[in-house]
Amino acid sequence: MHSETCKALRKQGYQFVSSASSAAVKPCMWNKRALKGGEMCYKAQFYGIESHRCVQMTPTLRCNQHCLFCWRSFEHEVTQEEECPPDVIIGSLKRLQKKALSGYKVSPYVTPERFAEALDPTMVAISLSGEPTCYSRLPELIDGLNAGGYTTFLVSNGTNPDVLARCRPYQVYVSLDAPDRETYLRLCRPREDYWDRVQESLTGLSGRRSAIRTTVVRGYNDLSPEKYAAAYQDSGARFVEVKGYMYLGYSRNRLEKDQMPEHREVRAFAESIVEHCDYVVRDESPVSRVVCLERNV
Repeated sequence: MHSETCKALRKQGYQFVSSASSAAVKPCMWNKRALKGGEMCYKAQFYGIESHRCVQMTPTLRCNQHCLFCWRSFEHEVTQEEECPPDVIIGSLKRLQKKALSGYKVSPYVTPERFAEALDPTMVAISLSGEPTCYSRLPELIDGLNAGGYTTFLVSNGTNPDVLARCRPYQVYVSLDAPDRETYLRLCRPREDYWDRVQESLTGLSGRRSAIRTTVVRGYNDLSPEKYAAAYQDSGARFVEVKGYMYLGYSRNRLEKDQMPEHREVRAFAESIVEHCDYVVRDESPVSRVVCLERNV
């Protein structure tokens, strides 16, 4: 990778598997908060994971979309790299997680037992940054993680349905951030028009433990609830997360703070969606401005 890109990302807390690859680990805020005995993230509330035992990682920081609401830096975009083999990535996860969390060992808020648990993770969330399906060996990576005893969550923008079809994570997420093609092109700004590919990825969720994530940006995509409902219904996904855009990171260079909806708005929009489909509101997390829908079957 370009040295300036690597330097900037390391300052942000990225731990890279190798100098030639953008495969990386970076503990999230909830991981550190749970490590200190605080709240766990909404995935713990919705799906029962342990936030302090979760590794947030990616096999590549490359992405084929420039979503306005993304918190990553397009200025530090990775365009070329040497892909790291799956076994090398898997073998590096605990080492990099330990390196990233090393300062918490002496914290008075972290018990020795919880710190030991954090260094023995049970969950891998392939969701750090970039689009993981741009990594050519993703199915092999996930198979290796599964064989190693990890629970795997895969988060994808759905632009490579052929890759997603070959991946077998415990739970797969596909983003649907627009009710129609025009809104998708304006908000997600893909390198090409991938709208039809996203629809194909959604239809491939039936029969799998799966979720759709919709990030709601006030004034951009908080419209046409009946179209979102139709897409959810046709997908067969078990869960849907309707989540408010958060005014964080580099997205602040592209959007205004007033485009971040309040939780009450997210809840109201989710309720307007379920009026048109067989999903019900299952749970919600106001602090994360997210509502979880589940298929009513």
